[in-house]
Amino acid sequence: MHVRVIRQTLHDLWFLAGLGMAALFVLVALLGPPLAPYDPWDMSFTPISPASASHLLGINDGGQDIFSELLYAVRNTAAFGMTSAAVALVMGVLIGAFAGWRGGIADMVLMRTADVLLAIPAIMILILTAAFFRPPPIVLALILACLIWPTTSKAIRAQTLALKQSLHVRAARQMGGGNWYVVRRHLIPEMFPLYLIGFSTKARMAMFMEAALSFLGLFDPSRKSLGITISYALKYYYLDVWWNWLIPPILCLTLLIMAMTFLAVSLEKVFDPR
Repeated sequence: MHVRVIRQTLHDLWFLAGLGMAALFVLVALLGPPLAPYDPWDMSFTPISPASASHLLGINDGGQDIFSELLYAVRNTAAFGMTSAAVALVMGVLIGAFAGWRGGIADMVLMRTADVLLAIPAIMILILTAAFFRPPPIVLALILACLIWPTTSKAIRAQTLALKQSLHVRAARQMGGGNWYVVRRHLIPEMFPLYLIGFSTKARMAMFMEAALSFLGLFDPSRKSLGITISYALKYYYLDVWWNWLIPPILCLTLLIMAMTFLAVSLEKVFDPR
């Protein structure tokens, strides 16, 4: 079964394309500082200079190297999305497995809480929080994770309800396995494919929201981000900087979201029984 699934995913062009782009951005995020030819906060260069051999994408309005700035921006946007997606995934898995396994009052309270959160637009909560309190990005990533876990938890709960009646789970319980033992050793490992789908969809959403917040100027202006790079570049579109200053961050953000989308689509085709 596992060999067939692995072979099927490796022959899926969506998966290969998403995996290749995701691997490229992971390398950029990890190796961004060593690869940057200049300090992205160095303002000693001539503002609004065109691209050259020493400055591949030119200089922005603050006298900073755009290519170095872009490498740091990709890392910050990707790190925000990965952090928020990872925390939301852990919350969704634990809450969904607990609700589906315990049932009763706990299930009802947790799922009604999830319904309430699903009705709240997460982007508005983030905008208000960022505008009034100006928290650091890690805090906003955690707040977003606390708002987007319900979809994962509902999928995990549904799968837990199905697995509760499986023969091996019933056998484990009859042989004396406690609740935590059965959930930890049988339920959670068997739902691993759902984690991959949930993580990729949450990461895509979080990256887009981070770019939107930084585009609106709700992060620290000195923090490098794809959204704020796009925002600054738009102010000077009439100076013909669209190809070296505006297009690169838009392209990076688009490819980031496309990579997560391709992975989610390919994994869902393989693992979703529908």
